[in-house]
Amino acid sequence: MGRIIASFVVALVLGSAQCWAQQKSGVIGYFKNYIGLANDEIAAIRGGQAVVKTLRSRTPDEIFVFGAVYINAAPDAYIGLASDFDRLRKQPGNVAMAAFSSPPRIADLNGFTFESADIESLKKCKPRNCDVQMPESSMKNINQLIDWSAPNAADQINQMLQQTAIKRLSAYQQEGDRALGIYNDKKHPTDVAGQFRYILSYSKALPEYLPALYNYLLSYPGQRPANVGDSFYWAKVKFGLKPTLRIVHVVTLRGQTGGDLAYAIAEKQLYASHYFQTALDLTFCILDRSRPAQQGFYLIKVMGSEQEGLTGFKGSFIRRAAVGRSASALKKSLAATKDALERRH
Repeated sequence: MGRIIASFVVALVLGSAQCWAQQKSGVIGYFKNYIGLANDEIAAIRGGQAVVKTLRSRTPDEIFVFGAVYINAAPDAYIGLASDFDRLRKQPGNVAMAAFSSPPRIADLNGFTFESADIESLKKCKPRNCDVQMPESSMKNINQLIDWSAPNAADQINQMLQQTAIKRLSAYQQEGDRALGIYNDKKHPTDVAGQFRYILSYSKALPEYLPALYNYLLSYPGQRPANVGDSFYWAKVKFGLKPTLRIVHVVTLRGQTGGDLAYAIAEKQLYASHYFQTALDLTFCILDRSRPAQQGFYLIKVMGSEQEGLTGFKGSFIRRAAVGRSASALKKSLAATKDALERRH
């Protein structure tokens, strides 16, 4: 698996002519030799169809899904589309979402609220036994500060949720991963920063070939490269049985002029109320030099996550369903992105 991902980053993140020459057949060789796509799958991608493939993981708790599609449009158009929250809110699976201001404000979180079932479960929430993913300090605040007998108890919970979200995001923007804390909702605590470092270690080539981006993902807010921009957003998504609240840090790297890499985008999860202990989505916009008459690019994504409860007999069924949902959602997203960009083109 390390060979597959290493080759992925070497070939796609570097975006250098020399690297493609080493691959002999460029991105097509990468699809065939390292991802293991069949000729008909490669032809489908080049023909404009979205193709996805589940990649092997190191442990059952990890899920990695690859997807690619060729889009006849400029990569800059994709960057604009990816930050169009009016459009993103309408996509299947998105209940609500919005970008954060700079600095983040409570007003940014309109709609960032727990479902009634989550609020009810918080009444009996305690360390190592809680249905909502959170640190022990948040559980103590709920027990001490919420008046459950009051008719506005739900409003109290959601106000506390939003205030805590702003406080933690602001702390992360100043201190980096140290502010992410530890989830204490399950038997075994989850060190959020540690989990992120582990999932990032899936790619051995990223620190070797893009050390500035790799270091920035780990050392944020320090060591920011000149060609990198930051943004933040929150989302309420339908995944599994429970709608999930997420807060995400987006790091966008612009490739060098003349290279094949137009953009590399990392979406780093900072918080999720359910399911995802950590998550990292990587997106690459790779120019196709073999089609000089077209202004097109390959949109390539690798979605990685670490989730609780995917081991054992029962967990194997949950994992199968989670993988299927992730692959299906990625395929639909790639197809919808292609359609939207080519209609604008």
